[in-house]
Amino acid sequence: QPQLVESGGDSVQTGGSLRLSCKTSGFTLAYYAIGWFRQASGKEREGISCIGNDETTIDVDSVKGRFTISRDDAKNMVYLQMNSLKPEDTGVYYCARRPVLYRHCTLSPHDYDYWGQGTQVTVSS
Repeated sequence: QPQLVESGGDSVQTGGSLRLSCKTSGFTLAYYAIGWFRQASGKEREGISCIGNDETTIDVDSVKGRFTISRDDAKNMVYLQMNSLKPEDTGVYYCARRPVLYRHCTLSPHDYDYWGQGTQVTVSS
């Protein structure tokens, strides 16, 4: 059974940094595209950053230049380095796996089949 487990969420002040980790198991990560998503309280889940199995990446405009997604297939890990954090970055962050048929990633939550349980990020001003 595929599993994804996020970690690294915390409470930080504006301008701070965090690195989120997504530990995967139950499948061969190298074959899959992975996405990071955020859900703020009372809002829909939105795509933040994703990485294809060829390491091509897509970032939502609001995080470009601040967030960097990366992967280490040998360690079954995907990371999201978040710098210059803002209060609007607050939310629960999820990683998710796209079906193996697709080597490229998207920022649409509907394109992903397995999800982690999420990790909370809170940025205070």
